[in-house]
Amino acid sequence: MKKLIDKSHYKPRIMDEAVERYLKLFGAVCIEGPKWCGKTWTSSFHCKSEFFIGDPKNNFQNRRLAEVSPDLILMGDAPRLLDEWQEVPSIWDAVRHTVDERGEKGQFILTGSSTPKRKGIMHSGAGRIGRLRMRTMSLYESGDSSGLVSLKDLCNGKLEQAMTGDVELLHLAYLIVRGGWPGNINVSAENASVLPKSYISAILEDDSQRLDDRKYDVQKMRLLLHSLARNESTTASQNKLINDIKGDSGRNEDDSVNRETVQVYLDVFNRLFLLDNQLPFSSNLRSPIRLKQAEKRHFCDPALACALLKATPERLVGDLNTFGFMFEALVERDLKIYAESFGANVYHYQDYGNREIDAVVELDDGRWCAFEIKLGANQIDKAAANLISISKSIEAAGGVAPSVLCVICGLTNAAYRRPDGVFVVPVTALKS
Repeated sequence: MKKLIDKSHYKPRIMDEAVERYLKLFGAVCIEGPKWCGKTWTSSFHCKSEFFIGDPKNNFQNRRLAEVSPDLILMGDAPRLLDEWQEVPSIWDAVRHTVDERGEKGQFILTGSSTPKRKGIMHSGAGRIGRLRMRTMSLYESGDSSGLVSLKDLCNGKLEQAMTGDVELLHLAYLIVRGGWPGNINVSAENASVLPKSYISAILEDDSQRLDDRKYDVQKMRLLLHSLARNESTTASQNKLINDIKGDSGRNEDDSVNRETVQVYLDVFNRLFLLDNQLPFSSNLRSPIRLKQAEKRHFCDPALACALLKATPERLVGDLNTFGFMFEALVERDLKIYAESFGANVYHYQDYGNREIDAVVELDDGRWCAFEIKLGANQIDKAAANLISISKSIEAAGGVAPSVLCVICGLTNAAYRRPDGVFVVPVTALKS
């Protein structure tokens, strides 16, 4: 059977190793994530047979077959790919039941670009179906990072100091505006935002309207997305989003939204994997320092925020404040991809003394590492001082201080350890 991809043309992804591991541990693997991030290609690379529920051939006969006889579409060499399973939610229970019947690992790979409501799904799949979250490409996966510095090694205090090469500000802006979608990697700078803009339109006008067989107000959803873009990489509350929307819509009362509407739309965006918020760090530091519990707001890719704000590479360079927030989003997207590959998780730190750490990488043994993210090399000294100050205050309060302090920078040409012990690493040198 001819498969979707030619393996010789496949561009490796960091999560390939996790997919292989999960196929050995579970009867089925479900790969979830935003549309066009590469789920189907990666799944096709790891499977031996395929079934595409959304194939439009013969008036969507595959979907009708899946609805009438889900057990029939499970027949095929294992691992068998079932692409966009959420189009027919009953497939989930059929897969779980077949996994139980066969009693073997690595039977199916499911992909999903939205999360259906629980209605129609009888069983969670716990123990049978392992879930993996896929994101758009990191800079290392797209070939825009040299990979000279391993995040895993860095989190264990290891760094081989090296010159990493100069980075141009305009090129860094281009990487942000372009985003990490595999189909957009080689696009020219002048066309970099075309795909992200069409992505947003597709989500609003098609995917969101099919999610619950319910019509949502596209204009109000777009207003909320604009507000989220203006608050990218911040802990903006829902009240702030609502007030921001009021200012955006002017005096048009028809465009006003209330808290309930915002909550419904945020839920829709999350179920479509459009958002990828950064959770607050809440580990027990064994100290009296109280940490705030607000999530840091992120799109699944900073290119979406840029598209909503009509930010070209040139406009970002002309607005360094906005550039800084978008750069932070880019780095934190990559940190999630790299950290999750070795069992770590990424959070942010914010205490009631108004002290903040941009990113926290918590290792599976409980150690944690603190990262400040700065666009310019002229900000490194201040960022390092902030990390040292917070670390000392945690220690003084009897808490567990971070084991590693690091500044991730956009415009530095070297990876090194400062005399004060703080590491400095260019984002264009990072890998997992």
